[in-house]
Amino acid sequence: MPLARFLTCLVLGLAASAASAQAPWPAAKPITLVVPYGAGGTNDIIARAVAARLTPALGQSVVVENRPGAGGNVGAQSVARAPADGYTLLTAPVSLLSINKWVYRNMGFDPEKDLAPITMVGRVPNVLLVHPTVPAGSMEDLVKYIHANPQKLSFASMGSGTSGHLSGEMFKILAHVDVQHVPYKGSAPALNDLLGGHVQMMFDNLPTALPLAKSGKLKAFAVTSAARSPLLPEVPTLAEAGVKGFEATAWFGFVAPAGTPAPILDRLNAEVVKALNDRTFRAELTALGVEVVGNSRAEFAQLIADESRKWKQVVDKSGAKAD
Repeated sequence: MPLARFLTCLVLGLAASAASAQAPWPAAKPITLVVPYGAGGTNDIIARAVAARLTPALGQSVVVENRPGAGGNVGAQSVARAPADGYTLLTAPVSLLSINKWVYRNMGFDPEKDLAPITMVGRVPNVLLVHPTVPAGSMEDLVKYIHANPQKLSFASMGSGTSGHLSGEMFKILAHVDVQHVPYKGSAPALNDLLGGHVQMMFDNLPTALPLAKSGKLKAFAVTSAARSPLLPEVPTLAEAGVKGFEATAWFGFVAPAGTPAPILDRLNAEVVKALNDRTFRAELTALGVEVVGNSRAEFAQLIADESRKWKQVVDKSGAKAD
C-alpha cells in the first residue's frame, strides 16, 4: 500500500474512533447488562424483561450477558472493574450488595465503593420447597422430622451468600434444626437436583418456585415474607407456620461501575422507573411474583446499607461462610 494511502486510512480510522468515543451516551455502542448467575433464574428473568423495555427507550440495544460463578461475585467483579461509561451494568440481588461481603473472605471488589446504585426493581419472597419423598405434610411435621433426624436432610441454594442460602441459615437458627447446606451455581441446577431428590429442601425465589409448587412436583410449605403471596394464597408464611420472627425477602436492582457520570445514572434511573410504572409491564412482573418498586438512587443506596446490617447479624449468628 502506498505510504500516502496508508496515512489517509490511518487518519480516517483514528477520526472514526474518536468520533465514536465522543458520541453522546448511549449512541456509541450497545449496553451490556450482566446477570451474575446462569440463565433461567429470577435475576435473568428480570434482566431480560427490563432490557427489552430499555432498548427502545434508550434507542440503543441492551444486551443481557450471563456471567455466573462464586455466588455471583465473578459477574459483579467484571462490572465493578469495567469502564464507568454507562455501557456495562449489573442486575444485582440482595446477596451481592448486602450479604456476600460478610460471607466471602474476598469478593474481589467492594460493593459499596465499586458499584453505583441505579434503582431497585422489586422484591420477591422465597418459597420453602420440599421434595415429595420427605415424610412431612406441613412445616410442623418437617421441623419434627428434622429434630428426630439431625443432619439427614440437606437444603440447596442458588449459591453461597444468596438469599436462598441465608434464608436456610435463618431457618436453622429460629427453628433450631440441623440441615446441611449445598450451594449451586444458580437456581436452575439447584432445582434440578431438588427435583431429582439429591437434596431435599430449598428456599427458592417465587418466580422460579411457583410453577413447581403449582404443578405439585415439589411441596411448598411456607413463604419467607411477612404476608402470604397472592400467587400462593394457600401457603402460610414461616411465622404463621410456627417459625416465629422469620421474615426475609429477596430483592433485585440495577447498579453501574462507581464513577459513572451522574447524568447517565439519572437517565438510567428515570427510564427503568418509567418502565416499571407502565401498567402493562408492572402487571407482567406482578404475575411472576415480583412486588415492583422502582425507587430513587438515594433510596436504593439506603436500602443496601440497611439490609447489609440486617444480614450481617444472621451471618454472625449462623457462622455461615462460602462453602
